[in-house]
Amino acid sequence: MNTERLEQQIRFVLEADRIKQITRQSYLADGSRKENDAEHSWHLALMAFLLAEHANEEIDVLRVMEMVIIHDLVEIDAGDTYAYDDAGNATKRQREEKAADRIFGMLPEDQAVWFRQLWEEFEAAETKEARFALALDKVQPILLNDSTDGKAWREHQVREEQILKRNRTTPEGSRALWDYCAKLVEKNVEKGNVRRS
Repeated sequence: MNTERLEQQIRFVLEADRIKQITRQSYLADGSRKENDAEHSWHLALMAFLLAEHANEEIDVLRVMEMVIIHDLVEIDAGDTYAYDDAGNATKRQREEKAADRIFGMLPEDQAVWFRQLWEEFEAAETKEARFALALDKVQPILLNDSTDGKAWREHQVREEQILKRNRTTPEGSRALWDYCAKLVEKNVEKGNVRRS
């Protein structure tokens, strides 16, 4: 047994536990509190295999699940950047690359390369798996916002144009999921939960 390799992996596992402390802006479906990054990643992994039939193309579901499980680990260092925070989003990539170097660098070299490649694939959204994973990442907050009667949207005074801009590539991963969510957005605009552009 390679004890050094196992120790590196265990240190990474314990470091990854810190993702549970990163609070997001979306509320749980019952509106009781905001979700954390670990809950968000688990939810996306569940959605990946449950909703795979709605991807635009046949996908490798396991690869999608791998991507969504690790995609937010960089937020341990970089923090969660709210979707509609223009200033935060201007520095997001730089902060997340630095975090990826440190966090994935804790792993044995082969796994460090593999995790980094998965993360970069998700970020680039050029493969069919990454496009679907990114669609799930964008759709999930819409579902949660709708289930809480637009709680986070109302708190942040989100405008319809912001949601549409954020989701401009969502149909590339799943036209069906975007069509469903577009109706939810419009419903929330009509209810006053989202400000009309």
